[in-house]
Amino acid sequence: MDALQASGQDGDDRLPALELAFPEAASLGRDLTEAGLTIAVAESCTGGLLGAALTAVAGSSAYVRGGVIAYADDVKAEHLGVGRHLLATHGAVSAEVAEAMAAGVRRRYEADLGVGITGVAGPDATEHKPAGLVFVAVAGPASVRGIRLDEDRGRELNRAYAVRAALRLSREVVRAMPGAASGAVATP
Repeated sequence: MDALQASGQDGDDRLPALELAFPEAASLGRDLTEAGLTIAVAESCTGGLLGAALTAVAGSSAYVRGGVIAYADDVKAEHLGVGRHLLATHGAVSAEVAEAMAAGVRRRYEADLGVGITGVAGPDATEHKPAGLVFVAVAGPASVRGIRLDEDRGRELNRAYAVRAALRLSREVVRAMPGAASGAVATP
């Protein structure tokens, strides 16, 4: 039996469907398509799960520009333009770094929206950065919005909740953009 078959339950050799786990990805995809917008992602603690959820939707190549898994601080700095002083001052797990990741991936991939996720998936943690502490930011043409998650649900659920939060926040940002309903969004 190979590793993929071993992942199924009760003899079921199908992989779990990301589009079922994250239905918000299809909703965001429709919103992006209707508004004529693109998105790029920068992920740390989610390790590419957001990108996988977005690209599990058929037709996502019309709006997904690309992404970076930026687990290491030097990758955040060199590939996303996150300032080393910012990393040293606030730490990789901070609202400021999530915002810088979002803005950096938006620039790097010339996308209308950039999403940054950084946090502590667990189980390892520190007193000041507990497992479940995650910052999500979405950078658009005119502003950056962010949220903080801080409930430890275990490693995999922490990652899944972060992805779900990123998808929902991205939808909120798209829907709040001037002209989003008409599909005529101005992007400077």
